[in-house]
Amino acid sequence: MTRRRVGLAALFGAALLALAVEPVAAQPSASTTVEQIWDLNMNLLYVAIPITVLVEGILIYTVWRFRKQDEPLPTMENRRLEITWTVATAIILLFVGVASYQVLANPYVTAEAEGANIQQENPEHIEIQAYRYGWSFYHNGSSFNETAQATSSGTLRLPVDRNVNIRVTSRDWLHAFHVPSLGLKADAFPGQYNRLTTKPTETGTYQLYCAEYCGSGHSQMLGEVVVMPQDEYDQWVQQQANQSSQSGNQTSQSGNQTSQSGNQTTGTPQGTQTAQGTQTGTPQGTQSGEATQTAQPTQSGEATQTPQTTDTAQATQTAN
Repeated sequence: MTRRRVGLAALFGAALLALAVEPVAAQPSASTTVEQIWDLNMNLLYVAIPITVLVEGILIYTVWRFRKQDEPLPTMENRRLEITWTVATAIILLFVGVASYQVLANPYVTAEAEGANIQQENPEHIEIQAYRYGWSFYHNGSSFNETAQATSSGTLRLPVDRNVNIRVTSRDWLHAFHVPSLGLKADAFPGQYNRLTTKPTETGTYQLYCAEYCGSGHSQMLGEVVVMPQDEYDQWVQQQANQSSQSGNQTSQSGNQTSQSGNQTTGTPQGTQTAQGTQTGTPQGTQSGEATQTAQPTQSGEATQTPQTTDTAQATQTAN
């Protein structure tokens, strides 16, 4: 076997091995968003492969066919050929544009695109707030106007096979919410909401991270997205709601106890009746009588009348 044939065989073997390797950039199809993007990539690939083979084949043939011509003749004008490749290029670009528009206008890919609309049955609404350096998730149920039924930090839980509407914002800085496996990515700006719509199709745990450099702790803005069955998701939301309710009740009871303690300390009913009489007769003479009744409270906070009467008669006569 000649050296040239060995080289061609090695090149062919390397090409086969390259085709057998799974691409690193490929993401598992875990949501309708990823499925839309993946289908677009595959459709464009099906068109690009024959074009690439055709163009490269022509180049290889030309190099091989005219390799020994020291003084090649200039290419003559061929209008038919020019019109052919111009029309072919226009058709290819038109196909790429139409296929891309159908995907980009899909609400699962671009929720805020003009004309993007989808009929959703009982979608889940979740608000995501980014901050330095972490994530907070608010599960609002059937509408963003409702009070959050459950809250969490660091781990976002989603129900499988159910539409999810997400709005992303930031508390302090520029961030970017990104979950590659679900095909989700949106910038997080303070005072502004960016929307996402998806439908998870596979249960599992997927990586979440910030895709916008936001400071020294940027690399720490990691999280997880857990896609779970609907019944487990409902159970988790109910547990979070119960814990929030119990926490609120404990806070209310603590406030009531503090208020009662304050009433016992500062609001003790005290009643004092004092009768004082003073008569002055002789020069520099004074007679005084005092009667005092005092109501003393018991420990329960109720005032009981305990008459304590003191009759004091003091007469002082002073004659100069």
